[in-house]
Amino acid sequence: MDIVETLTARFDVTAATPIELPGVVGGWASGLAMHKTFTKGLVGRSDLVFLSSGEEETGRGYVAVERIEGTLDDGRSGAFTVHHGAMQTPSDSGQFGNIVPGTGTGDFAHFTGSAAIQHDDDGPFFVLSLLTR
Repeated sequence: MDIVETLTARFDVTAATPIELPGVVGGWASGLAMHKTFTKGLVGRSDLVFLSSGEEETGRGYVAVERIEGTLDDGRSGAFTVHHGAMQTPSDSGQFGNIVPGTGTGDFAHFTGSAAIQHDDDGPFFVLSLLTR
């Protein structure tokens, strides 16, 4: 498969509410229901479930399922789902992320590829590498 398009989508986390994880005893894992507002590259919003374990200071892992909907700078619009996560330690911020094939709607119906969260002086953003089928 070849990368046919790379999209950058800046966002702000607008809400993060703790959620109960039935069956998790002892606090070894936690969950959040989160919401983001996308402000540049893709303008829109997302809802996600974020699960983590460990501590940010010493080492943490997380996984998330995120539904993103919005409009691109060129006018295309729709929604798609991303699964992403990372092992975050002081010396390594290894991460993964993928657009879930078949979850797109509207102009995003055929989106598939990778998704990586990055940070710079302006804050967090997704880099989406769209692939051919």
